[in-house]
Amino acid sequence: MKKLISLFAVTTMASTSAMAAVALGGSASVSYDDNGSSGGAGSTGASATSYDADITLTGTAGATTVNLGWDVDGSAPSLNVGSMSSTIGPLSIAVDFYDEDNSDAVNDSVYPGMPNGDDDGGVIVDSTVDRSVSVSLDAPLGDATIALDDSGDVTISGTWSGVTVSHTATSGADTTSAAAAVAGMDITVTNDGGTTTWAIGTTVAGTAVTLNSDKAITATFGVTGNTVVVSHTAERAAKTATTNAGTGALAATIANTNATDYRNAFTTVAVSRDLTSGATLSATYSSLDDSLTLKAAVAF
Repeated sequence: MKKLISLFAVTTMASTSAMAAVALGGSASVSYDDNGSSGGAGSTGASATSYDADITLTGTAGATTVNLGWDVDGSAPSLNVGSMSSTIGPLSIAVDFYDEDNSDAVNDSVYPGMPNGDDDGGVIVDSTVDRSVSVSLDAPLGDATIALDDSGDVTISGTWSGVTVSHTATSGADTTSAAAAVAGMDITVTNDGGTTTWAIGTTVAGTAVTLNSDKAITATFGVTGNTVVVSHTAERAAKTATTNAGTGALAATIANTNATDYRNAFTTVAVSRDLTSGATLSATYSSLDDSLTLKAAVAF
């Protein structure tokens, strides 16, 4: 009988370790923006209230994880996150199965008033198929890892003597990046197709400061229980679309790759505080359109 009980206990433990787990989370916020006196590009200057609510679901089964996310503040929920990761022996597999549409038309509907080319300086790629699969192999080359994705790009990355290096060989322009902590500073250097960018971060007298090659600087510090973030973004010149969207890319994709509009230099000051209710209250001033935005948000 004792043997049967022991066998049952082991079987139960084995079954429990293989059982799936599901975690539910999300966030919600409401913002009031006075839009400033001029209103900025694409705005009439009238005040506006915006809403956002998202639900996230994370499912795990052994070494496999699936992440799903929905935007639920509209009339119907819409998927905005979809990914899966797993391992097979020495192989790590990452899947992005959410087909995101980042075309200018969609960008304008999500971020009204932002210039085409993405006001935050990001890359706009017209949506054709924005899904991918990558397979990584922990190769016996010191700390190196080799990854291959479904587009044929090969990435070799690793850390040597405290310097983390990554190189991606593509059919177009290769990308190489290096990151290291030197004399209390976190330094990152990236070369993408012959164009080099860098970023430096450090802490001075309790203030976290970052500076990058785009002449953008940010300082984060605490004042009497509040978190204050002061950021300055340099003037951005207009940039026409380039043709480095990859071999075989459609014309619509190429036309929206790295295209940006002119933007004046501006400064933002954001003050946020965690409330006892569990919410976070923040106020942000932007000199880009002389606007003040008040936001209440909660995450769970």
